[in-house]
Amino acid sequence: MRSELRWAVVAGITVAVIFAAIIGAALAFQMNPPSNIETIDPKTLHLSGEFTEANLGTAVDPGGQVVSRVIATQFAFQPRCIVVPRDAPVTLRFATPDVIHGILVTGTNVNTMIVPGFVSQVHTTFTRTGDLLMPCHEFCGMGHSQMWATVRVVEPQDFKPDAQGRVSCAQS
Repeated sequence: MRSELRWAVVAGITVAVIFAAIIGAALAFQMNPPSNIETIDPKTLHLSGEFTEANLGTAVDPGGQVVSRVIATQFAFQPRCIVVPRDAPVTLRFATPDVIHGILVTGTNVNTMIVPGFVSQVHTTFTRTGDLLMPCHEFCGMGHSQMWATVRVVEPQDFKPDAQGRVSCAQS
């Protein structure tokens, strides 16, 4: 009976330590589960709203927030390249009309799933300049290995939105 009680205490302490580590990581490193549950009709996402072709890519809204919108579809990202400024908060928004995709941006903390019917959103700050590879990391069919895009991180003085607040890789 004493041995069982000791092991129960050890197990309880172990569970408490693991739980404290999870809470500590969530608070200290902002490692939280996704909470932006935003639905979208995958069949019509490109016809109206924020994911129309004219709205894709990087834009600066009137409040100064940098937002990049990307559609992941078999087997390409649209647009294939987005431009973001270094050391500035950026919101990346993704949608897909077909199957589950996943993206990560190499050398950063950006890593998310893109699920049909939902908008995936990531907030981040890029700390170094250069072209970063953004491959699809969720098998999405036979052309999956060719599905990638580029995130071009530029110096703040080189990040120059046009009159509509848009920035593209062709400009930089």
